[in-house]
Amino acid sequence: MTQASIREDLWVRRYHSAPDSPMRLVCLPHAGGSSTFYFPVSKALSPAVEVLAIQYPGRQDRLAEPGIESLTELADRIFDELQRFMDGPIALFGHSMGAILAHELALRMRSAGLPDPVRLFLSGRRAPSCRREEDMRLRSDAGILDELKALHGTDESMLNDPDVLDMIMPSIRSDYRAVETYQLASGALLSCPVTVLTGDDDPRVAPAEADLWREYTTGETDVHVFPGGHFFLADRAAEVVSLIAGQLAENAPTAVAG
Repeated sequence: MTQASIREDLWVRRYHSAPDSPMRLVCLPHAGGSSTFYFPVSKALSPAVEVLAIQYPGRQDRLAEPGIESLTELADRIFDELQRFMDGPIALFGHSMGAILAHELALRMRSAGLPDPVRLFLSGRRAPSCRREEDMRLRSDAGILDELKALHGTDESMLNDPDVLDMIMPSIRSDYRAVETYQLASGALLSCPVTVLTGDDDPRVAPAEADLWREYTTGETDVHVFPGGHFFLADRAAEVVSLIAGQLAENAPTAVAG
């Protein structure tokens, strides 16, 4: 896998360079999330797998940029940035909003004539056919704050700091608007294996809704239900990383440790 032509930029963060890895795992954050959420995953999988974490506009060092309020547009932008990294096998992992984007990226790979990802990991998100009426984008800042606290996915110290909230609320609101107005446009089926991860107490995703992701690929689909809520993967980090490593090892058994 050649490294010479790869440049770092605002979109793609590589916390642990692994030039000898035969595979890359692209990680897509949840609504309001940032690339640093996947730093522990990168550390745990390196050097067997090189992790590329996506940084959306409107957060951390991209705070001054406006958020993108369309997941279709956001997926287009990310795909453009990722194409230079697709000189070898790619797997995709997305949590919540990131799961939608991972699926959209896989569809773009297929449409562009590229191989499907070696595996698609979809975490904390129901299948697109399971529509729910949601109104987070219409709520007051206080209403959004209540939701963030209920999901236990954001550091409480940040949520209790008015100055921090003023900085992060625009990107959170734009992310919710993007998610809640999203509609899957393509009816194309993937052929790659899909791994679905969900929490058994997630108020946003029922296990049966997660299971319906199997309808979007002709490949095998594994569904793994973990104890916990929407951010089960933070509480079960070691188990999730072990699952990722083990399943990627099936695609690169000589290089990826379980």
